[in-house]
Order: sequence, then C-alpha cells, then structure tokens
Amino acid sequence: MLIDRDDSYDEGSRDQRRFSVRVLVAVVVLLGLVLMIGVRMFNLQVGAHAHFTTLSENNRLRIEPIPPTRGLIYDRNGVLLAENRPAYQLEVTVEQAGDLDLLLKRLTPLVELTPVEIERFRTSVRQRRPFQPVLLKAGLDDEAVARIAVARHELPGVEIEARPVRHYPQGADFAHAVGYVGRINDRDVQRLDMRNYAGSSHTGKTGVERYYEDVLHGITGHKQVEVNAQGRVIRELSVTPPVPGQDLFLSIDVELQRAARDALAPHDGALVAIDPATGEVLALVSKPGFDPNPFVNGISHRDFAALQSDPHKPLFNRALSGQYPPGSTLKPVVALAGLEEQVTTAERRMFAAGYYQLPGHERRYRDWRRSGHGWVDMSRAMAVSSDVYFYDLGYKLGIDRMAPMFEAFGIGERVGIDATGERPGIRPSREWKRAAQNQPWFPGETLITAIGQGYMLTTPLQIADIASTLANRGQRVQPRLLRAVREHNGAPPVIQPVRQLEPVAASDEHWEVIHQALIDAVHARHGTAWGSIGSTAPSYRIAGKTGTSQVFSLAPDQEYDESRLDRRLWDHALFLAYAPADDPQIAVGVLVEHGGSGGRVAAPIARKVIDFHLASSGLLADAGNAP
Repeated sequence: MLIDRDDSYDEGSRDQRRFSVRVLVAVVVLLGLVLMIGVRMFNLQVGAHAHFTTLSENNRLRIEPIPPTRGLIYDRNGVLLAENRPAYQLEVTVEQAGDLDLLLKRLTPLVELTPVEIERFRTSVRQRRPFQPVLLKAGLDDEAVARIAVARHELPGVEIEARPVRHYPQGADFAHAVGYVGRINDRDVQRLDMRNYAGSSHTGKTGVERYYEDVLHGITGHKQVEVNAQGRVIRELSVTPPVPGQDLFLSIDVELQRAARDALAPHDGALVAIDPATGEVLALVSKPGFDPNPFVNGISHRDFAALQSDPHKPLFNRALSGQYPPGSTLKPVVALAGLEEQVTTAERRMFAAGYYQLPGHERRYRDWRRSGHGWVDMSRAMAVSSDVYFYDLGYKLGIDRMAPMFEAFGIGERVGIDATGERPGIRPSREWKRAAQNQPWFPGETLITAIGQGYMLTTPLQIADIASTLANRGQRVQPRLLRAVREHNGAPPVIQPVRQLEPVAASDEHWEVIHQALIDAVHARHGTAWGSIGSTAPSYRIAGKTGTSQVFSLAPDQEYDESRLDRRLWDHALFLAYAPADDPQIAVGVLVEHGGSGGRVAAPIARKVIDFHLASSGLLADAGNAP
C-alpha cells in the first residue's frame, strides 16, 4: 500500500501547530498566575505592610492592665476601717487557656474549686475580653500555690498573682456604715465604666464603699510587654502607672461606735449620733451586725442563708433602712407647729384625763397613762408625755397645718446621708393618703398622727436629725459620714465643707419654749426620763424626749400589759436627745426594738453614749457615772 507523503506532512504540521498553541496558552496562563502572585505579594508586602506589621507586633507585644490600689478608709482619728492585704489569687487569661473545661479539670486536683467559684468564673469570662485575666480563686494558701507552680507547664493561661485584698479589721462594728466590696457581677457591669475596671475584680457593694466607689477605686494603668509564643512575659517595654484611689476619713469615732454598741447590748436596735454644728455622724450602729470579710471573695450559700434566716436580721441596716413610728419623739415638732400656727400658747392649761374624744364621736383615744395627767401646760405635757394634750393640740391644728412642719423637719424624706440603703419613711397628709390609698383623711387619723403613730414612719437617722435640728434651734445641717479626703501625693487630708439646709422657721421665743420643755422631760421630777437620767444628777443637762412605737394596735377596751405579751409584741423604745443642753456637742437618736419603754430602756443608752463622747472630748468630769 502506498502512503501519500503530502497527507502525512499536513497531519504532522497540524500536530505541531496544536502543540505550539497549547504551549503558548500554558505560558500565558503561567505568566498570568505569576503576575497574580506578584501583585498579591506586592499588596501584602507594600500595600498592607502597616496592617500586617501591626498584627505581627501584636503576636509579640501585649497590653496588660494595671489595676489601681483601692483607697483606704479611716475613722476620724486615723484608725483603719478598711485596708488592703496582699494575698495570692488564681487568674486565667482565656485566649491562652484554650479549652476551659479541660483546664478546670486539670486544676481540680490542685486547688479546691467550689461550684459557686466556677460559676462566678464563667460569668466573669463572658464579661471580660479574652486577653484580660479573669479571677478564678482568691485567697490561695502556700501549699496550693506550690502545687500549681509545679504543674504550671500543663496549665496554659494560668497565673498566680499577688493582689491586694480588701479587709475590714473592725469586723461587725462598721459593717453597716462602711459596707463591703465584692466581685463584679452582671449588675455592676451595667453601672460601671468597665474601661476603668480592666484588671479589677471587685467593686463597692454597700455603704461608704459603694457610695464613694469613684473616689476609692482610682484610675487603671497599663503596661506594654513582650511575650513569647506561649504567652509568657519576656520583658516590659513601657508602663503607664495607675492612679491609686483616694483615702477617706470618716466622721465616725471607733471608740464611740463601740461604746454605742455596748450600750445597746443585749437589745436589737440602732443608734445614730451627730455633731449638730457640722452634721458629722459620730456613731452609726445597727445591732446586730455581721462580719463583712466573707463577702469580699464570695460568701458561701450556706453562710449567707444562715444570715438571711437569722431572726435578728443582722444584714438589715436598722439605722438607715428601718422605718418605725416615731411615737412621742414627734411631740416637740407638733408643739412647735401649735405655737407657730397660734392655735395654742405655752401657758394654756388643760385637764388631761385618761382619754380624749372628738366632738360628736363615741370612740375614746386613750392616754398611755390610764389615769391621765391632770392639769398640764405645754412644758408639763411634754415632760410627762401626755397623749391627751397632744390629741387636743393635733385636733386644733389639723393635718393640713401639721404636715408643713413635718416637711420642714425633713420627715418623710431621705436626709441624703452619703451611704447606701437609706429609706425615706412616710410623712402622712391628706394628699399622701389620697395618692397612696385613694381614701379621704379622717379626723381620728389626725389625733394619732399628733402622737407619732398611725401612718407616720421615720428612721433612727431621721430621729437623730430631728434632735440635731432641735439642738440648733431650727438650723438643719446635712448629716454626712465623710469627714476628709486624702490624695496619694503626701498632701494633708482635705476637710469636707459643712452643708447647711433650709432652716425650720420659728420665733426665738417658741424655740426657747421647746428647749425648756425638753430639759424638763429629763431633769424635772415628773419627766419621763427623770428616773433613768435626771435622778443621777449629771454635771451637765440633757434635753431629750422619750417615745414608744406601737408594734400592734389595741382595741378600745384592751390594755397594754408587757407581762402578758410575747417579747416580739412589745413596743419599740425611742429617745432623742442633745447635750449639753445649753451648748450642744452631740445629738442622738436611739431605737430599741421591742424595748417597751423609751424612758426606762432607750434613755439610759443615750446617756452612756453622751457621757462617753463628752468625756473623750474633755468636756465632762464625771463621765461613766451613769447607772
């Protein structure tokens, strides 16, 4: 068979052309890919140089927060009330830790972790950025620190840090006034500027610690550090130091606080003492108290439940949050309203029988003394605490003329003390009842309001504030716990200014009537505080007023008899006072829960506190002679 050479040549030529085209396409594609790679490399190395340089540096450099040192809290004489003690704590940086469940499993044999601590840790992890250390356990002992250090190579992201931990050396004595700090929770995140809490795990929860959080916390610093691939710090490159919190000096006197606590024993109750000239709170006691130290790093559920279920309610701040009818301690205010409104005079006398009746009504409003007090004027009625006299005065005044005087004294309003938990009480009026109960005001309610019962509620702080206003003859001064602030620059403490409030308007003549009546209540033989204070003849005079606060209402034909009642149904005992009467240095409000008698129980407590304060101030020679 013959082969056509021309056909064979044409076919080979076509194959050669196809091969050349394929080579050319491959070269073009290859050149395109090389060009794309070149462009990409150019963009990476030139166009995005700054961005990737930053990323590279961040793999090598790290910014770490430096939490500030919390400011200290002292009493007025420089005694520590809140300090910072060094302690070891276990912290975890989440971005270095990897699997948290695995990490916690590895830590379990090394350190005791309670379910509460683990739950708090997981909550904090959600609140913090991954590069910020999160507290897992505080208060590590030396053995736990050693065990973790040995196993450190198996615990990525785990560090043991020596951090200052809040401690309250005075324990329960100042728990309600100073308060305490605790771990930051979800509610705290909502109210705090978390940018200033990077590295911080605690914040003020109650009391002064919470109220002055911004002053005590300080400003967070930071440092730039170089780290290796495992996240270990190799060296510090730059540091911006934190600004420590400022130190606070409270107006409270530790020794007076303890004297007040001891004077209250064995009763539950509250005592507030104020310097009438400055408004400085000299003592603020709520009894019983509690140890605030377990709350710092998280009190156990069992211990917290025990405090909550305690029938004496140690967590309840009676001084600021307890609301009680003021009883007869309100009578000086009602008497002043009667004088100012010209519905009575100091000299007007009336026969105070054992009960009072409204015109046209059958109900009898009884006096605390069933036989009555006979003929009384204003001074004697105040001294013997005649309910019938003040029923009559209240009826003549009416609620519409009493309520403005209550308002002038700040009753039913927060006094604005610099602590948490203060409640306003209730200032009853026609408008208040309509708004609160959608009911009209009845004449009988005016009578019981005039003796400090019924709807009216006050706090022990308000009772002390009323005493201070009476001592100043109407000039109200803002009560406060903060006396001075000190920066961490060696400067002396800066004393806080006195803040005067709107005074209670009344004539000097009327103030003198009230003043003398309060002295008679203590030093006249017929006074309700004569037996417990006046009969012991102190070297100075006290102006005061006893009071009882009803726990339950009596039927018209029912008689109050302590001996037949459970102690929990006894009246609360109250007393307000200021001394020395002619040059007041201290004003006191006392509330004894279920104490029964203001004159028999509350007045001697106030006397002991006043004696102690005047003696420590060098103003009293025979201090401590009170029975």
